[in-house]
Amino acid sequence: MRQHYKYSFLVLVTCCLFSSCQSQPVMGTEHLQLLKEVSLPDVKGRLDHMDVNLKDQVVYMAALGNNTLEVIHLPSGKALHSITGLDEPQGVGYIPQHQEIFVANGGSGACYFYDARTFEKKATVKLSSDADDVRYDSLERKIYVGYGAGGIAVIDADSHQQVADIKLPAHPEGFQLDKALHSLYVNLPDDHSVGVVDLKAMKLVKRWSNNDLSSNFPMASDTSGHRIFVGYRRPAKMEIINTQSGNPMGTVDIVGDTDDLYYDPQSHRVYISGGNGTVNIFQEEGHKFIKIANVATRSGARTSLLIPMLHLYVVGVRAASGKETELLVYQTK
Repeated sequence: MRQHYKYSFLVLVTCCLFSSCQSQPVMGTEHLQLLKEVSLPDVKGRLDHMDVNLKDQVVYMAALGNNTLEVIHLPSGKALHSITGLDEPQGVGYIPQHQEIFVANGGSGACYFYDARTFEKKATVKLSSDADDVRYDSLERKIYVGYGAGGIAVIDADSHQQVADIKLPAHPEGFQLDKALHSLYVNLPDDHSVGVVDLKAMKLVKRWSNNDLSSNFPMASDTSGHRIFVGYRRPAKMEIINTQSGNPMGTVDIVGDTDDLYYDPQSHRVYISGGNGTVNIFQEEGHKFIKIANVATRSGARTSLLIPMLHLYVVGVRAASGKETELLVYQTK
């Protein structure tokens, strides 16, 4: 187990009885103003990851339980299209150079490329199983896809062909690229670790573990500050890790059942959505992360997307208790 630094990140408001923070009252809504609620009445079941087409201001949302990809126009607040025939879609990536949408299917392992204008399927890359989270390197035009019992496939966005495969000891969840350090950091919850991949050698070279924390799913990165932010579900905490040393820099209590976590380097804020029905916002001040907001959403609303260029934060809210599936669109302050 790694040695902890002598200092830690502190939270002004702590979760007294519940580590999920669900018991805390709503606060700090001025930091996250609800602009619109986009209704998706035909979408049922669990929602998963999202990506954005910045030029057209369109969000692509994987509706895993509905076996569709939902296409939503942010300025109008309207659903434009629904791509059907998917098999538990999980990861999504937009490829601006080709105006294509990349979708990873958890059920079949198939990854599809679609024309973002016509929604015609352009190509398929078949992975063995459980194609999950997606990251796109726009400079090298490479798509990274976590999949199966332990692997990250590297797919060339120009040729639509798999060009490399990174072997891992367990199924990967959230991961982030660090091009400056030629590294990829990946959550491996079944291995109770965070893995470090050498992008030059395309292989796992280190594993960092913390015996006090488990179920690490989302991850965000601050490449200039050489740190990653890892969201855990058991207990519900965020750990900050120095990527040069692998040492933890502290933990804070967060919302329960988190699935998406973002760090905005401009505002020095962290945004975390959780299935317990809350969005947490933390403000960095010196060596502390101060919780400045608990914004109520809905039970099960654990997936989100921060769009700093548009000053927007969107949250996928699945249908429940007689309420329709919605995309909540917030303005960040």
